[in-house]
Amino acid sequence: MAEKVQFTNSQMLKWMEYVADMQGVSAEKIKMLNTCSKRRNVLATIATHKRVLIFADSTYPNMLYKCWEAGYGDYEMYFGKGYEPSEMKHCKVSDMMDGNLEGPTVIYIVNENTRESMIFGMKNDNFSSGMVKYVGHEIRAVIMNKLEMDVRDTVLLANAESIAVEASMVAYEGVVIAAERDAGSLRTMEENASKFGTHNIEIIPEITVEALEKLPTPRLAFIVAQKSTIENDIVTLLKVNPKIKIIIYTLELDILADIKYLMKKHGVDVTEVMQIAVSKVDKNGVFVAQPAPWMITGEVKEK
Repeated sequence: MAEKVQFTNSQMLKWMEYVADMQGVSAEKIKMLNTCSKRRNVLATIATHKRVLIFADSTYPNMLYKCWEAGYGDYEMYFGKGYEPSEMKHCKVSDMMDGNLEGPTVIYIVNENTRESMIFGMKNDNFSSGMVKYVGHEIRAVIMNKLEMDVRDTVLLANAESIAVEASMVAYEGVVIAAERDAGSLRTMEENASKFGTHNIEIIPEITVEALEKLPTPRLAFIVAQKSTIENDIVTLLKVNPKIKIIIYTLELDILADIKYLMKKHGVDVTEVMQIAVSKVDKNGVFVAQPAPWMITGEVKEK
């Protein structure tokens, strides 16, 4: 049975001090990430921080391979073992991509060229091709803004594959629950989760109390609505979290017409209704038509 690794606060701070002194930088410029027995999006953390100090174990044994696969193979790395600071091996990420992580491990990754910012609305070409028709990346950028997530958030997204991937990068120390009822969409979601190394995504086939009670409680739900299941989804989510914030996404006018009634029926107040429209022309000056979805936000008022 694998050793249970648990770094104490004191041990992590000693490693932080050791690395900061070794590199001649202020500790405040180093992002610390503990992945031991935790759901974390390591790739997103590296992508948005110049210096990352990772405390690891066998939870993600192929972490360095995933870093290489994501294009971080040439990043400078220092690799150490044990709970107490000791000499670290200096190498490139690619030099150790074939080794599996085990036991208390400390990894320091540096890339001075990293932009320390999160860019919403990745191009659709970045995602796995499959049975999913992805929303336009400009619309996804607006959706991500409306979700207003923080790095440790727990959110549920239904039928929203590309949005789930981007959400996992924002909430890189939280949990993203991706509900995919269609078998083909579920496979595509699994492919995207693997491709982007999003260890903090939990994929489920249905929105049910049984499936959700085993997972962290979501603060927010974003649902690409289906008429046959939307009321059931609202009822289930309120059972799991009576104060959950719900955002409904739809292109269908009949769902738009019904949703305020359904929310009110179950004690949820509609706080905003918004339509997103994007107009643009291609390189030949031809108008490119895009869907103009509606987003309906509902919250439960404090009693």
